[in-house]
Amino acid sequence: MKFKKPSLIVQIFSGMLLGIIVGYFWKDAAVNLHILSDIFMRLIKMIIAPLIFSVLVVGIAKVGDFKSVGRIGTKTIVYFTTAAIVALLVGLLVVNIAKPGAGMHLKVPDAPVNTGVEAAKPFTINTFVEHLIPTSIAEAMSKNEVLPIVVFALFFGVAAASAGKYGKVVIDFFDSTSHIMFKITNYVMSFAPFGVFGSISAVVAHHGLGILGSYLKLISAFYLGLVLFVFIILLLVCVLFKIKFFKLLSFIKEPTILAFSTASSEAAMPKTIESLERFGCSNRIVSFVLPLGYSFNLDGSMMYITFATVFISQAYDIPMSVGDQVIMLLILLITSKGMAGIPRASMVIIAGTVEHFHLPAAGILVLLGIDQILDMGRSATNVVGNAVATAVISKWEGEMHSTSVSDIDKLKLD
Repeated sequence: MKFKKPSLIVQIFSGMLLGIIVGYFWKDAAVNLHILSDIFMRLIKMIIAPLIFSVLVVGIAKVGDFKSVGRIGTKTIVYFTTAAIVALLVGLLVVNIAKPGAGMHLKVPDAPVNTGVEAAKPFTINTFVEHLIPTSIAEAMSKNEVLPIVVFALFFGVAAASAGKYGKVVIDFFDSTSHIMFKITNYVMSFAPFGVFGSISAVVAHHGLGILGSYLKLISAFYLGLVLFVFIILLLVCVLFKIKFFKLLSFIKEPTILAFSTASSEAAMPKTIESLERFGCSNRIVSFVLPLGYSFNLDGSMMYITFATVFISQAYDIPMSVGDQVIMLLILLITSKGMAGIPRASMVIIAGTVEHFHLPAAGILVLLGIDQILDMGRSATNVVGNAVATAVISKWEGEMHSTSVSDIDKLKLD
């Protein structure tokens, strides 16, 4: 009888379960297993820049000209901005109703506390432009800065499309490169269960299972907000655009679970590209929208920023008025756009926000203890949000195809 290899989802769940067991019973050994997670994340980061660039160049070349790129880009930014506002509002709504910080009555420290998180710098047009336009594409790729890579690929793709026979050679090259990168992605993904195992075991060994009970109200309230956003807001969006929401979820279950278990939406990006093309989204739309989404459409992270800031005000009994919260929402809508690619970006933005509203920075330390658990939820939500965004733009452009075996699947079968 031939042995059937378990699916990636089964392997990842097995890695999570085994990680919890090892982290709880063999703490000393489990602490060092974080190296497996580090190896996996380095492998992922190794393929992100060439994958994004090759896929995006081919996608933009297929769009063809600046007029088409501008039309699709405008629709994409309109959707991203609307989704960001809704995500911020959902975060505010849940934290004000659930009040997870109420009753903690934390004492404001007499002296400033070093949280280890540097506050976000004030948003200016200059800093945004510096982050947007690369002085060196090689430097942007070496740092995996998605937004500058997208900008350069935009110019490169349009120029290649308009260069006639000379451009066709380059486009064919990057088309072949993208297929090779997907092959490499499959190799890297085979290490995912080990990365998940190492990450979970190290977290459990360091914090213990008791951390879940200590912050149960906070964790429950935040995850409730994520569930409401995904299964009410995103579901309604899909209904509006006549997209089969639950079918879409079934196609992106692997990258979603991968993002949840590794607490990294970046780790799930290659698999998300494959899944959306299998679902029927146009290759050129996926190639254009999804990379932009990793800079402008992090729904789970947006929710967390407003949720966490108001939580800190509740925990220290420092009320924020409705006016303060509206101002905070408008500030975050702008400042969050310049933070793509920054490590622990959510915490960086929260640090800047609490400073602006004169809230104790020590409140960040309260969140840092369970940031890994909260990050798992918001990373998975980021993946679902970007998948819905890509499907919406595909439908909006009339480029949603019937589900079929894509070139990516054919590669897997070779």
